[in-house]
Amino acid sequence: MTGEYGSRTIFFSYRNLRCSFCQNYDISCNGEGSELEPEQIASIILTLANGYKCHNINFVTPTHVVPQMIEALVLAIEQGLDVPLVYNSSGYDSIETLQLLDGIFDIYMPDFKFWDHKMSEKYCNASDYREVATVAIMEMHRQVGDLVLDNKGIATKGILLRHLVMPNDVSSTENILRFIKNEVSMDTYINIMGQYRPCGTANTDEIINRRLTIKEYQDAILMAKKIGLTRLDSRHGSRLMVGI
Repeated sequence: MTGEYGSRTIFFSYRNLRCSFCQNYDISCNGEGSELEPEQIASIILTLANGYKCHNINFVTPTHVVPQMIEALVLAIEQGLDVPLVYNSSGYDSIETLQLLDGIFDIYMPDFKFWDHKMSEKYCNASDYREVATVAIMEMHRQVGDLVLDNKGIATKGILLRHLVMPNDVSSTENILRFIKNEVSMDTYINIMGQYRPCGTANTDEIINRRLTIKEYQDAILMAKKIGLTRLDSRHGSRLMVGI
Protein backbone atom coordinates (compact mmCIF):
# COMPACT_ATOMS: atom_id res chain seq x y z
CA MET A 1 0.00 0.00 0.00
CA THR A 2 3.01 2.27 0.13
CA GLY A 3 3.46 2.13 -3.63
CA GLU A 4 6.42 3.30 -5.69
CA TYR A 5 7.39 6.30 -3.56
CA GLY A 6 6.52 4.98 -0.12
CA SER A 7 5.20 6.47 3.08
CA ARG A 8 7.45 8.94 4.92
CA THR A 9 7.37 8.83 8.70
CA ILE A 10 7.88 11.39 11.43
CA PHE A 11 8.55 9.88 14.86
CA PHE A 12 7.79 11.82 18.04
CA SER A 13 9.94 11.27 21.12
CA TYR A 14 8.23 9.78 24.15
CA ARG A 15 4.72 8.39 23.96
CA ASN A 16 1.61 8.31 26.07
CA LEU A 17 1.78 4.50 26.10
CA ARG A 18 5.28 3.29 26.87
CA CYS A 19 5.27 -0.43 26.19
CA SER A 20 8.04 -2.32 27.93
CA PHE A 21 8.68 -4.34 24.74
CA CYS A 22 8.66 -1.42 22.26
CA GLN A 23 10.85 -1.92 19.18
CA ASN A 24 11.56 1.82 19.26
CA TYR A 25 12.32 1.86 22.99
CA ASP A 26 15.04 4.50 22.70
CA ILE A 27 12.54 6.90 21.12
CA SER A 28 9.40 6.01 23.04
CA CYS A 29 10.85 5.67 26.53
CA ASN A 30 14.33 7.22 26.49
CA GLY A 31 13.36 10.34 24.52
CA GLU A 32 15.89 10.05 21.70
CA GLY A 33 15.35 12.91 19.26
CA SER A 34 15.64 16.68 18.84
CA GLU A 35 13.35 19.48 20.01
CA LEU A 36 11.84 21.37 17.07
CA GLU A 37 9.55 24.35 16.61
CA PRO A 38 6.33 23.99 14.56
CA GLU A 39 7.95 25.90 11.68
CA GLN A 40 10.77 23.39 11.55
CA ILE A 41 8.36 20.45 11.60
CA ALA A 42 6.36 22.05 8.78
CA SER A 43 9.56 22.36 6.75
CA ILE A 44 10.32 18.67 7.30
CA ILE A 45 6.78 17.72 6.26
CA LEU A 46 7.06 19.71 3.02
CA THR A 47 10.49 18.27 2.26
CA LEU A 48 9.16 14.74 2.66
CA ALA A 49 6.06 15.44 0.57
CA ASN A 50 7.74 17.37 -2.23
CA GLY A 51 11.36 16.32 -2.23
CA TYR A 52 10.63 12.60 -1.97
CA LYS A 53 7.24 12.65 -3.75
CA CYS A 54 5.87 10.27 -1.12
CA HIS A 55 2.32 8.92 -1.19
CA ASN A 56 1.57 10.03 2.37
CA ILE A 57 3.08 11.46 5.55
CA ASN A 58 2.91 9.10 8.52
CA PHE A 59 2.93 10.68 12.01
CA VAL A 60 4.05 8.01 14.46
CA THR A 61 2.54 8.10 17.99
CA PRO A 62 1.81 11.86 18.07
CA THR A 63 -1.01 11.63 20.64
CA HIS A 64 0.81 13.59 23.35
CA VAL A 65 1.79 16.44 20.98
CA VAL A 66 -1.39 16.87 18.94
CA PRO A 67 -1.68 20.68 19.40
CA GLN A 68 1.89 21.23 18.23
CA MET A 69 1.43 18.81 15.34
CA ILE A 70 -1.71 20.59 14.18
CA GLU A 71 0.12 23.93 14.34
CA ALA A 72 2.85 22.52 12.08
CA LEU A 73 0.29 21.04 9.69
CA VAL A 74 -1.51 24.37 9.33
CA LEU A 75 1.77 25.97 8.29
CA ALA A 76 2.54 23.15 5.84
CA ILE A 77 -0.92 23.20 4.29
CA GLU A 78 -0.70 26.95 3.81
CA GLN A 79 2.45 26.28 1.80
CA GLY A 80 0.81 23.69 -0.44
CA LEU A 81 0.85 20.35 1.38
CA ASP A 82 -1.71 18.11 -0.33
CA VAL A 83 -0.72 14.45 0.27
CA PRO A 84 -2.80 12.13 2.50
CA LEU A 85 -1.96 12.26 6.20
CA VAL A 86 -1.65 9.16 8.39
CA TYR A 87 -2.25 9.15 12.17
CA ASN A 88 -0.22 6.22 13.47
CA SER A 89 -0.98 5.48 17.12
CA SER A 90 -1.04 2.86 19.86
CA GLY A 91 -4.84 3.08 19.99
CA TYR A 92 -4.59 4.70 23.42
CA ASP A 93 -6.24 7.94 22.30
CA SER A 94 -8.94 9.97 24.01
CA ILE A 95 -12.14 10.94 22.23
CA GLU A 96 -11.36 14.60 22.91
CA THR A 97 -8.04 14.26 21.08
CA LEU A 98 -9.56 12.46 18.12
CA GLN A 99 -12.33 15.02 17.76
CA LEU A 100 -9.63 17.67 17.24
CA LEU A 101 -8.38 15.62 14.30
CA ASP A 102 -11.72 15.05 12.58
CA GLY A 103 -11.32 16.19 8.97
CA ILE A 104 -7.53 16.58 9.20
CA PHE A 105 -6.29 13.01 8.86
CA ASP A 106 -7.15 10.80 5.90
CA ILE A 107 -5.91 7.51 7.29
CA TYR A 108 -5.89 6.20 10.85
CA MET A 109 -3.45 3.39 11.61
CA PRO A 110 -4.01 2.36 15.24
CA ASP A 111 -2.74 -0.68 17.09
CA PHE A 112 -5.00 -2.83 19.17
CA LYS A 113 -2.48 -4.33 21.57
CA PHE A 114 -4.19 -5.99 24.51
CA TRP A 115 -7.62 -7.19 25.60
CA ASP A 116 -6.81 -8.37 29.12
CA HIS A 117 -6.54 -5.66 31.77
CA LYS A 118 -3.80 -7.44 33.69
CA MET A 119 -1.61 -7.78 30.60
CA SER A 120 -1.97 -4.15 29.55
CA GLU A 121 -1.21 -3.06 33.10
CA LYS A 122 1.85 -5.30 33.26
CA TYR A 123 3.37 -4.39 29.90
CA CYS A 124 2.06 -0.86 29.26
CA ASN A 125 1.11 0.41 32.72
CA ALA A 126 -2.41 1.01 31.40
CA SER A 127 -5.06 -1.20 32.97
CA ASP A 128 -7.76 0.72 31.05
CA TYR A 129 -6.17 0.13 27.65
CA ARG A 130 -9.03 -1.98 26.31
CA GLU A 131 -11.71 0.54 27.27
CA VAL A 132 -9.79 3.45 25.76
CA ALA A 133 -8.76 1.62 22.59
CA THR A 134 -12.19 0.22 21.75
CA VAL A 135 -13.83 3.64 21.94
CA ALA A 136 -10.95 5.32 20.08
CA ILE A 137 -10.96 2.82 17.23
CA MET A 138 -14.71 3.13 16.76
CA GLU A 139 -14.34 6.92 16.63
CA MET A 140 -11.55 6.64 14.06
CA HIS A 141 -13.75 4.40 11.94
CA ARG A 142 -16.64 6.84 12.27
CA GLN A 143 -14.46 9.61 10.88
CA VAL A 144 -12.84 7.85 7.92
CA GLY A 145 -14.61 4.50 7.39
CA ASP A 146 -13.10 1.31 5.97
CA LEU A 147 -9.79 1.54 4.12
CA VAL A 148 -10.04 2.66 0.50
CA LEU A 149 -7.34 1.76 -2.04
CA ASP A 150 -6.84 3.31 -5.46
CA ASN A 151 -6.30 1.32 -8.66
CA LYS A 152 -2.61 0.95 -7.80
CA GLY A 153 -3.31 -0.43 -4.34
CA ILE A 154 -2.34 2.80 -2.58
CA ALA A 155 -4.31 3.66 0.56
CA THR A 156 -6.16 6.96 0.19
CA LYS A 157 -8.57 7.04 3.13
CA GLY A 158 -9.88 4.90 5.96
CA ILE A 159 -8.67 2.85 8.89
CA LEU A 160 -5.89 0.27 8.79
CA LEU A 161 -5.89 -1.60 12.08
CA ARG A 162 -2.80 -3.42 13.32
CA HIS A 163 -2.54 -6.23 15.84
CA LEU A 164 0.79 -7.54 17.07
CA VAL A 165 0.57 -11.23 17.92
CA MET A 166 2.64 -11.90 21.04
CA PRO A 167 4.08 -15.03 22.67
CA ASN A 168 1.76 -17.12 24.81
CA ASP A 169 -1.23 -15.12 23.53
CA VAL A 170 -0.78 -12.40 26.13
CA SER A 171 -2.61 -10.02 23.78
CA SER A 172 -5.76 -12.22 23.65
CA THR A 173 -5.91 -12.13 19.87
CA GLU A 174 -9.27 -13.88 19.45
CA ASN A 175 -11.12 -11.36 21.62
CA ILE A 176 -9.62 -8.45 19.70
CA LEU A 177 -10.50 -9.94 16.32
CA ARG A 178 -14.08 -10.61 17.41
CA PHE A 179 -14.42 -7.04 18.61
CA ILE A 180 -13.20 -5.75 15.24
CA LYS A 181 -15.74 -7.85 13.36
CA ASN A 182 -18.69 -7.18 15.65
CA GLU A 183 -18.15 -3.57 16.69
CA VAL A 184 -16.03 -1.90 14.00
CA SER A 185 -16.60 -3.50 10.58
CA MET A 186 -16.35 -6.88 8.89
CA ASP A 187 -14.49 -5.02 6.12
CA THR A 188 -11.81 -3.62 8.42
CA TYR A 189 -8.37 -3.88 6.83
CA ILE A 190 -6.20 -5.63 9.41
CA ASN A 191 -2.46 -6.11 9.56
CA ILE A 192 -1.89 -9.10 11.81
CA MET A 193 1.77 -8.70 12.60
CA GLY A 194 4.13 -11.56 13.36
CA GLN A 195 7.40 -9.71 13.80
CA TYR A 196 7.41 -9.52 17.60
CA ARG A 197 10.84 -9.71 19.17
CA PRO A 198 11.82 -8.98 22.78
CA CYS A 199 13.01 -5.38 22.89
CA GLY A 200 13.16 -2.83 25.69
CA THR A 201 12.95 -4.69 28.98
CA ALA A 202 11.09 -7.71 27.57
CA ASN A 203 14.16 -9.92 27.88
CA THR A 204 13.64 -9.94 31.64
CA ASP A 205 10.10 -11.30 31.39
CA GLU A 206 9.78 -15.08 31.11
CA ILE A 207 6.44 -14.85 29.27
CA ILE A 208 7.48 -12.56 26.40
CA ASN A 209 11.28 -12.97 26.32
CA ARG A 210 11.27 -14.87 23.04
CA ARG A 211 10.21 -14.40 19.44
CA LEU A 212 6.87 -15.62 18.20
CA THR A 213 6.64 -19.14 16.81
CA ILE A 214 5.42 -19.80 13.29
CA LYS A 215 2.49 -21.76 14.73
CA GLU A 216 1.43 -18.89 16.99
CA TYR A 217 1.31 -16.56 14.01
CA GLN A 218 -0.46 -19.03 11.75
CA ASP A 219 -3.05 -19.73 14.45
CA ALA A 220 -3.84 -16.00 14.60
CA ILE A 221 -4.35 -15.81 10.84
CA LEU A 222 -6.58 -18.90 10.88
CA MET A 223 -8.58 -17.46 13.75
CA ALA A 224 -9.21 -14.23 11.82
CA LYS A 225 -10.43 -16.20 8.81
CA LYS A 226 -12.61 -18.45 10.98
CA ILE A 227 -14.24 -15.40 12.56
CA GLY A 228 -15.01 -14.05 9.09
CA LEU A 229 -12.47 -11.27 8.63
CA THR A 230 -11.21 -11.24 5.05
CA ARG A 231 -9.19 -8.06 4.51
CA LEU A 232 -5.98 -9.36 6.01
CA ASP A 233 -2.58 -7.89 5.26
CA SER A 234 -0.13 -10.60 6.32
CA ARG A 235 3.02 -9.33 4.62
CA HIS A 236 4.89 -9.49 7.94
CA GLY A 237 4.46 -13.23 8.03
CA SER A 238 6.47 -16.23 9.04
CA ARG A 239 9.60 -15.17 7.15
CA LEU A 240 10.20 -12.64 9.96
CA MET A 241 9.84 -15.19 12.74
CA VAL A 242 11.89 -17.93 14.31
CA GLY A 243 10.10 -21.20 14.96
CA ILE A 244 10.50 -22.58 18.47
